[in-house]
Parts: sequence; C-alpha cells; structure tokens
Amino acid sequence: MSNSRNWFKSVPAERERRLTASQRSDILIHRDGRQLVNFASNDYLGLSTHPDICRAAINEIEKHGLGSGASRLISGDDPLLHSLEDELASWKGFEACLVVGSGMLANIGLIQALANRHTHLFCDKLNHASLVDGARLSGAKVSRFEHLDYNQLASLLDKKPAEQRILVSDGIFSMDGDAADLSTLIGLCEQHKALLLIDDAHGAGVVGESGKGLTDMAGITGHERLIEVGTLGKAFGCYGAFILGTSEMIEGLRQRLRTLTYSTALPAALPAAALAALHLIQQGDLRKRLQKNMAMFKQKTSELSLMVSETPIQPLLIGSDANALSIASALADAGFFVPAIRPPTVPEGTSRLRITLSAAHAESQICHLAEALRRLA
Repeated sequence: MSNSRNWFKSVPAERERRLTASQRSDILIHRDGRQLVNFASNDYLGLSTHPDICRAAINEIEKHGLGSGASRLISGDDPLLHSLEDELASWKGFEACLVVGSGMLANIGLIQALANRHTHLFCDKLNHASLVDGARLSGAKVSRFEHLDYNQLASLLDKKPAEQRILVSDGIFSMDGDAADLSTLIGLCEQHKALLLIDDAHGAGVVGESGKGLTDMAGITGHERLIEVGTLGKAFGCYGAFILGTSEMIEGLRQRLRTLTYSTALPAALPAAALAALHLIQQGDLRKRLQKNMAMFKQKTSELSLMVSETPIQPLLIGSDANALSIASALADAGFFVPAIRPPTVPEGTSRLRITLSAAHAESQICHLAEALRRLA
C-alpha cells in the first residue's frame, strides 16, 4: 500500500507550483521580501481596498460579529444577503438572484442541480475548471466544441438530441481575454430548445457602457432560457458569487443547490461590502478610469504579440514554459508582478504572461511596465 510520501508522482521542477505568502496594499504586492506593482489581480476596479467597501464590512462586524454560524437554510440567512440579491437582480435585469459562497461553488452546484443522466451538455473546450468539474459531477452526457466554434456547436446540436440540453460557456475567458458571442448562443438555444448557462465572472462590473456585463451588451438579460453566474471576488473587490435567472429557476435552486444547502453562509460583512461596491460600480467613474488605462496600455504595447482582447485581461503569448518563467522573473526584478501561466492551466505550447489592468494603476506604472515588456519580450 502506498503511503502519503509517494502517493503523487514527482512533478518536474519546471512545472512545480508553490504557494508564496503575499500581502497586498492598494496596487502593490509584497512577495519574497520585495514590493512589486501588481499586474496579476482580478481586482479590476481597485475596490478591494476602497475605504467605502472596507468601512461597510467593518461596521457590520462591529455590530454583529464575523461568522454566520450556519448554512442559509438553518440560521445563517442574514437580511443583507436578500438585499444584495434584490439589488443585483434589478441592476442586471433578471427576475431573481441567489448569492452563494464562491464562483467555484456556484458552478459546481448549479450544473449538478440542473443536469442528470438524461441531460446533454455542450461545453466550450476552454471553459473554467468550475464548469468542467460541474459537468463531470452531474452525470450528464458532455460534448465539447472547439473554442468559440459555433458552427461545430450547431452541428453537435443537430446530431445529439436529448430530453434536456444545456449550452455552457464562460462569458469572458480568463486566460485568453476573449469573449463568447452570446447573441449566437441564445439563438442556438431558441432553435434547439436548450438552456444557456453563462459564467460572466470577468465581465460583471467591467464590460459594457454601464458595466452590467456581456449579457447586457448582447441584449439578452432576463431571457427565459438564460442562467448567468457572476462573482463578487473580481470587479466587486469582495468575495462570493451570484446566480441570476427566472423566479422559478432561482426558487428551484434554493431547494436543490447542494453547495448552498451544505455550506456555511457568507458572513454578513461580505454582502454589506458587496452592496457598497455595487453602488460605486453604478456611478461609473472607476470603469471609465479602467477603460482609459486599458487604452493606454494597448497603445504602449502595440508592437507586442498581445492576444486579442477588449477586456482588462491582456495576455502576452510566449510559447515555452521556460521562456515565460524567465520573462516573469525578469519583470519581478524590474518591480512588476506578472506571473507566467503554464500548462495544464493553458494548452501545451501556449505559456503566457497574463497581464491584468486595474483602475487603481497609475499612468506611470503602466508606462514603465510597457517599457519593460518591450525590452524583455
């Protein structure tokens, strides 16, 4: 019988991943005794350190303490969770909303609640791991189509009838920065009487004229065949996730979403902070600053092989693991935290630097990073 020392096969040194303790302060990150400008965070609007957000959380802790103490179906269902759900649903243009612990919990639980052995799932090959794992755990049949290849998807739908069919896709793909064509996807759902599950974790609060995300840009918010997942841990600068859909869908999930039923509820400090974040997002000033920073970065790096993206995610394709690690190390020496993203997170031969921009970045920081990238890459 193997013991824990040799349970896993040895990992090649060039593939090792290590947890490195870090502390953040505003847009800086402190790692290995160095203070670096952080170009790796998903805190797109810089809200995680905003004084209004922090004060909202602190006030709630001072009044009621920290932990919720139980699941939402027992005694952890704070009124602030309902207030947040109501405001998110109204802002996003859906009938109802359900707040859960994290994006991972939302997607894993959601697909298991929706699908069974009579269901056929049609999934983009570059979907987030939470969607992949949810599909595996659901027991449903799964067909994967090439990334954003909707002709192949249409062909699969024609060939694979089922009692229930669900199209599953990220909205904005976190390692590439490109986006799904939601108008085409909802059209296929209408044609084939399927549901559409979109995880717009990286779009909510960021993309579109009002920051409402890809579904708003496509004009499909509140569609009866649409279920949307969003996160509070990125543009909102907080923690948690939410599911949007029809009233009937959300009520069904309250009864069947195992990752809600059997998880301790979010502490009330988090929905309090998320409500404050939503109000700041609705003002629009931070989003405009982010758009300005994105435009400046793209102009300063126009000669580099950046992957096509109209989002704060601006990946620089390198290719080999070794080269990506080398450039990331050199950038750290220059004062920037830009990690190398390698397989299995991305396909073999497509290692990259995943650069993410924030409204909190100063113009000088963006210019200096662009200069370093031009010199190194």
